Amino acid sequence: MSDDNAREAPGTVDPSGRSRYDQARYVRNGQYEPLLVEKDRTRVEIDESPLPEDLTRDDLELPDPSEPELVRHYTRLSQMVYGIDSGPYPLGSCTMKYNPKFTEDVASLPSALVHPDRSEESIQGTLEVLARLQEYLEVIGGMDAVTLQPPAGAAGEFVGIRVAAAYHEHTDEGQRDEVIIPESAHGTNFATAALGGYDVVSLPSDEGGRVDLEALEAALSENTAALMLTNPNTLGLFERDIETIAEMVHDAGGLLYYDGANLNALLGRARPGDMGFDVMHYNVHKTFATPHGGGGPGAGPVGVVSELAPFLPEPRVRNADGGYELFAPEHSIGHVHGYQGNWLVLVKAFAYIARVGDDGLTDSSAKAVLNANYLASQIEYDVPYGPFHHEFVASAGEQDAADVAKRMLDYGVHPPTTKWPEIVPEALMTEPTEIESKETLDQLAAAFNAVAEEGAEILESAPERTTARRIDQTSAARNPRLSWHALEEE
Repeated sequence: MSDDNAREAPGTVDPSGRSRYDQARYVRNGQYEPLLVEKDRTRVEIDESPLPEDLTRDDLELPDPSEPELVRHYTRLSQMVYGIDSGPYPLGSCTMKYNPKFTEDVASLPSALVHPDRSEESIQGTLEVLARLQEYLEVIGGMDAVTLQPPAGAAGEFVGIRVAAAYHEHTDEGQRDEVIIPESAHGTNFATAALGGYDVVSLPSDEGGRVDLEALEAALSENTAALMLTNPNTLGLFERDIETIAEMVHDAGGLLYYDGANLNALLGRARPGDMGFDVMHYNVHKTFATPHGGGGPGAGPVGVVSELAPFLPEPRVRNADGGYELFAPEHSIGHVHGYQGNWLVLVKAFAYIARVGDDGLTDSSAKAVLNANYLASQIEYDVPYGPFHHEFVASAGEQDAADVAKRMLDYGVHPPTTKWPEIVPEALMTEPTEIESKETLDQLAAAFNAVAEEGAEILESAPERTTARRIDQTSAARNPRLSWHALEEE
């Protein structure tokens, strides 16, 4: 078997066609791990089923591995996957922070396993944790009220925009149908505004990569519902004119929305509420080291100023007669998620904030900024703008950013976000976070610089050392193969 075939993606080479030597080599090198159904199939008879006959099968093929086979199978699969527990994961904007294991321990305590239908009187401890987390987030963001319901950052954005819409409707300003979004904003803002029923007004950046005040003045009108702003923006730059921006938006009758994607750059040093923001969402996975929301349960709490508090989702938690109770805000937009959001994720956020405290949060933002600026100074690619906060965007120049990313995998590190933001050509958006040591940052810089010196022939054939090579990502996203039988039928 050729080396090229040995590096093909799992499933692209029929394992039955390999020699025993080849199959052993694949397993040893981690290049191929058969599915359990490839290894063993046991036919299970289905005697009775409560489902209608047209929804059942006469028999079901299930693997029947021994315990050692099962453990080794999943261990090999885990070794084929790169994650934040494996090494540096500098995806810009996505903020892949290490999740401390102690928060997992807290969330797995028997006392944390609370059924959502239990009475308020029997879950006072649970409600206290939720109430205290609301208070933590209010203080951190400079907000007057917080809802914990949204199950992810994007959901938090949507809730924030719906709260803004409800406020405008209540104040007889329902004609406001435009949301202004800078091109340096977080990427989901545009989709959120459109999904909320608004027309999107894109705002260009000035030469320094920040909001162009003249363009903002031209965009504002009696139709402006809100300006959605990420600060620092996706270039890692702080909007130095934020107080002027807030005054301009408010004078036009609009609201200022804060995207919390980059709040980890400001912890303990600046608060969106003090800058003039009216509504914001928190990405707990980016800021407080909980699991990332995109691949499973997440949390995206929303904070607002007092004028918007009556429109928050119901129920909320508050102190009452020495205990805690759930209540519905006066003009609530209604439920947006079951119970109080993803409870166990919120427990992890609470545990993290409570453990590190004010000093720990302030220290994490300092190290995030320090790490980003140090790494930016060590790589040979062009890094426009700066100095930065928690992240920076380099340009791959004549190289294709996607090829650079694939080649970095061969050097044992995860690549940065590529091709975005479009302000920087062939963007390499990089965020090391506060968790990385100088040694790890030097390792990342060495990988960047090694790839910078390589030619197109090498880059276009990369990666060479990973289990899967060049995957057709577009087809995989649009036409996913969701069953093993679909592969067998091809």
